[in-house]
Amino acid sequence: MQSDLADTVHDLLQTVLDIFYPLRCGGCGGHGSALCRDCIGSFRIVDEASSCPVCGRWIGKSIVCGGCLEEAGGFRKGHYGFYFEGRLRSAIHAFKFSGRKDIGRSMVWLSREKILSFAETFDWIVPIPVTEKRLKERGFNQSFIIAEEIGKITGKEIKHSILLKKKDTLDQYSLTREERQKNVRGIFAVRDRDRVEGKRVLLVDDLYTTGYTAREAARTLLRSRAGEVHFFALARTPS
Repeated sequence: MQSDLADTVHDLLQTVLDIFYPLRCGGCGGHGSALCRDCIGSFRIVDEASSCPVCGRWIGKSIVCGGCLEEAGGFRKGHYGFYFEGRLRSAIHAFKFSGRKDIGRSMVWLSREKILSFAETFDWIVPIPVTEKRLKERGFNQSFIIAEEIGKITGKEIKHSILLKKKDTLDQYSLTREERQKNVRGIFAVRDRDRVEGKRVLLVDDLYTTGYTAREAARTLLRSRAGEVHFFALARTPS
């Protein structure tokens, strides 16, 4: 009897909370905000002073790592918000797969100072695109949301359709290094090549894992005579 009463009280309390505090934290599921203070405090920031200036891998100082030296070409410099782990991982998943655009926007603004620190290095913001099929399945492209917030922070122009993705790819996690490279080869195309010439571009994505997708997108822009390509991701996998 007491158990039934406790369950009833819990259900009533949950209903009240859902009415007055509809937002749930993307990191822990708590009520009240897109990201709570505890979750924000747990996010581990990628420190550029001790990381590879291209891929963001921690190496103790700011020098290009061996992996990036081997993978020459692509974007010149990379900037990363946080490490993809713990509660931030849950928040990214909520943003990407549950349509929580508010969480994505909040994470961009948490990186505001870092974004402003390199705002003068680019002219255009270009989100990594998805195919029309994937866009219909998910309802939105998370990279577009990130690009829009960066545009608000920096005042720079966003080019949503300058870069196109021609076909869907397999999940990079499941592939070998050689398969990953082949998986993304030739998947992007540039619209209005003449307009790209000489432009400094900031490529934007939600997550950096292997880097092959970002590099292929950058190479596609450079083949269209973009002046320079930098890259920003909300998070990268831990080293």
